[in-house]
Amino acid sequence: MTLSEAMQPNGSGLQQKITHILPITNRPELCFIRGEGNYLYDQAGKRYLDFIQGWAVNTLGHCPPAIQQALIEQSSTLINSGPAFYNAPMLDLASNLCQHSVFDQVFFANSGAEANEGAIKLARKWGQINKQGASKIITFKQGFHGRTLATMSATGKDSFTQLYEPKVPGFTKVSFNDLEATRAAIDKRTVAIMLELIQGEAGVIPATQNFVSGLRELCDQNKLLLIVDEVQTGIGRTGPLFCYEHYGIEPDIMTLGKGLGGGFPISALLTHRKYSCFEPGDQGGTFNGNPLACSVANAVFTEVSSQSFQSKSIENADYLKSRLALLCKKYSLPGIRGQGMLLALSTGENDAPALVQRGLEDGLLLNAPRQDTLRFMPALNIEKSDIDEAMTILNKLLAEVA
Repeated sequence: MTLSEAMQPNGSGLQQKITHILPITNRPELCFIRGEGNYLYDQAGKRYLDFIQGWAVNTLGHCPPAIQQALIEQSSTLINSGPAFYNAPMLDLASNLCQHSVFDQVFFANSGAEANEGAIKLARKWGQINKQGASKIITFKQGFHGRTLATMSATGKDSFTQLYEPKVPGFTKVSFNDLEATRAAIDKRTVAIMLELIQGEAGVIPATQNFVSGLRELCDQNKLLLIVDEVQTGIGRTGPLFCYEHYGIEPDIMTLGKGLGGGFPISALLTHRKYSCFEPGDQGGTFNGNPLACSVANAVFTEVSSQSFQSKSIENADYLKSRLALLCKKYSLPGIRGQGMLLALSTGENDAPALVQRGLEDGLLLNAPRQDTLRFMPALNIEKSDIDEAMTILNKLLAEVA
């Protein structure tokens, strides 16, 4: 019996198999079998236009030729030489990232949370050496940095507050975009400030220019490290390769994940050589920097870093924003937030999760990070025709609830 046969929607195969999955999120009772470009196909053959793309992960859409080719070629040469050795794709990817950013050195990991955990460790190690053991890190309310114990401790989600106590100490949370509150939170034990430049899980809330410029000044004045979490915003998601470019500042540490591998697990921590204080044995990971993952990331980066790709992505992101603006006007919605292909539509009094459910039924995959917000994270190479299709469906949904 094939997988698709065992998982027919009216049969018992899918429901029986679901019982073996630990229930850590609310998933609809369907199983995706195949993906191609901007579309996913379930066990019944139904097609879904995907405006989530693995939560801003599938940079080039589902099963892009560049990733397929990289996997075929690298898997026939070398899959994993082990973390104690260099490999060619690792060295190439590190060089690519450094040449296109302000950083000198890279540590590779497997998830955004792992990269952020590494950033926390690096900042604290630097504080031990350079700031009389300073270890406190200022983070921001509603921010999100991952689901390891330390990154949950750094995260500002209210729902995390009582989970898994006692958490890792040493994180001071202040209101986002509040420079004076941040200034007041700094003391002699503070070593770093860590933030998302656009708070994705909070509903796509951008940092203001004055706030980010002010944080850079605060860090310079107080000998603090500025850590930007670009797990969601990096690799062209907001237009340029990295979101910090919008703000005209240079971070001291940056983390990447999600879009770096275009769907294949890989993440990275980037820093300047002057802050690189890990010694052998301080940090590591069995699969970190493996040639298969790095080969895929190189293929993704080669496409995304080209000027023609970025120009078209920005053009189509502006088109998506303009189509959303028309819906705002038509249905008197509060507005749009975000940059590039990371956008949010405020739904006002309309129930965003209900719109997500209706969209699923109509073959459109959307995300609602808040009760009044839809988040759009399509592939960076999405075409205008697919945007038009999505907006037609969304228009229908809004008309129904209106």
